[in-house]
Amino acid sequence: MLGRVALLGAALSRLRGETESPLRTLKAEHPRLILTDAELPRLRSLTKENPLARKIFAELVKEADRLLTVPPLELKPQTIRIPPPSRRLLERMYTLALVYRLDGRKIFLDRAVREMHSAASIKDWNSTHFPEVAEVTQAMAIGYDWLFPGLVAQERLWIKQAIVEKGIDPAIAVYGTSGAASVGTGVWNLLGNTGMGIGALAVADEEPEKCAAVMRGVLESIPRGMSIYNVDGGPQESSGLFHIATEAVACFVSAMESALGTDFGLSSAKGFEHAGRFRVYSTGPSGKILTGFDNSDDLGSAPELFWLGRRFAQPVLAWHEERQTERTARADALALVWYPRETKSPQAAAWPLDALFAGAQTAIFRSAWDDPAALFLAVKGGDNKNGHAHFDFGGFAFTAGGVNWAIDLGQYPRSRTEFHNTILIDDENQDAKAEARLVRHEFSPELSWVQIDLSKTYPAKVKSLIRRVGLAQRQTVIFEDTLSATQPVELLWQMVTDADLTFDGQNAELQKEGWTLSAEIHTPRHAVFDVVTSAPGIKKLVVRLGEKVSDLDLNVSLTPHKTGTPKPKTTVKFPAA
Repeated sequence: MLGRVALLGAALSRLRGETESPLRTLKAEHPRLILTDAELPRLRSLTKENPLARKIFAELVKEADRLLTVPPLELKPQTIRIPPPSRRLLERMYTLALVYRLDGRKIFLDRAVREMHSAASIKDWNSTHFPEVAEVTQAMAIGYDWLFPGLVAQERLWIKQAIVEKGIDPAIAVYGTSGAASVGTGVWNLLGNTGMGIGALAVADEEPEKCAAVMRGVLESIPRGMSIYNVDGGPQESSGLFHIATEAVACFVSAMESALGTDFGLSSAKGFEHAGRFRVYSTGPSGKILTGFDNSDDLGSAPELFWLGRRFAQPVLAWHEERQTERTARADALALVWYPRETKSPQAAAWPLDALFAGAQTAIFRSAWDDPAALFLAVKGGDNKNGHAHFDFGGFAFTAGGVNWAIDLGQYPRSRTEFHNTILIDDENQDAKAEARLVRHEFSPELSWVQIDLSKTYPAKVKSLIRRVGLAQRQTVIFEDTLSATQPVELLWQMVTDADLTFDGQNAELQKEGWTLSAEIHTPRHAVFDVVTSAPGIKKLVVRLGEKVSDLDLNVSLTPHKTGTPKPKTTVKFPAA
């Protein structure tokens, strides 16, 4: 115990410095984090006058009622689970506290206090995983701040003590030991720093020195995390983690502005204003999100899009989240807190149909924004050294007519090239250290396309492997795969699908839900289609060359149309290399 106290003292000395306190403009009253009492009349009016806001609130009340019937979460230390119980606790606290503030029934206050008491009772909030400690700290901070007027003095005391002893004190030790590098980089940096920052803002008036030290550590460290946005706002790893981190940043910025009147320029970090674009572009006409990057096709709500849309005057982001919220019965408390004043469709805002995200090494194409039967095509590169890589570079996802034709199996057979919509060579995985870059692209109504350099995916076997994928005249997907190998290799073009499939030589037809996808091999003339069983109910349409090859120019097209109607004719080709 003495050693811990000494470490804390040394860390405080380092972080105290001579600089002015970042908390000098702190508002004294509670609630002061994210949602002040001055905003409550607006939310109450929204829940009466706006149908979607009314639906969100009804679902929140339903969830709060459900929580009355279940025990508090058990936050078992020294374990890491996905999603961690700390995140579930955070969701519960936002829900219970918001419903209490809008509804006024004390049963929700009492239930929130039970949840906090359970968390405060354990010795450690999983100090081996700093982001979990931070999420629990944020959950307790929201409960303390939002419920402050309804808490009795003794409840305020033990909640505050838990925040300080199990959150603030460990954070001081972390920041004081290693400085800016102490919380790592990327998503984990953002989750750790934002949660601790919100915890500090909640109890800063009662522990000013400690909380100022934490805020200094947060503000020194968090730029390392914000670098995930510095290309174009596209995720460099899991889109799910990217969403969680962006929501956390939105909460922290909002909390700083409501409590301090400033965010210290955090929201001006390079690329952050673009953080919502990828989610809009990567969501297909059916409302399902692009798979891959460790995603399912339904990532749930993203209330930070409401916040981002208002913050950066991008009403398309709010429009997108509004549509997603309409599709689901699930509700998020922050969706109501940040409910938008203005929305605008991508078509009305004249957003381009095509986009390239260098951070995610992903290109996305569509034939229309407002047509549920529109063509939607996404192609990816990346870096296999990324912990979320699936060895699927050159892979594509494709929907048309409301049908998902090219399935990305995502997490199902993780890290196996043979299960993805890409090129397989000698039945082997892509190299574990490979990078595949999007090296060229052109967007136009006649032909939008991207070129991916896959040469490093099989470095011991190929000198050059280039894939071009494009959307021709907004009605046909075309592929051009060129190979130059150091020795003859077996190359397999493949597309995973669950559609009914027939094939004959260089032509194949896939049928599903009243639509047909006509596939055609244009070159070489000796190549033919075949089918390989991939998983129960799943198969692969493949192109077989009949022999090993050292050089190849393979061209394939996919054209969707309603079953029984003629296939549209497309004559567009890729420009010369």
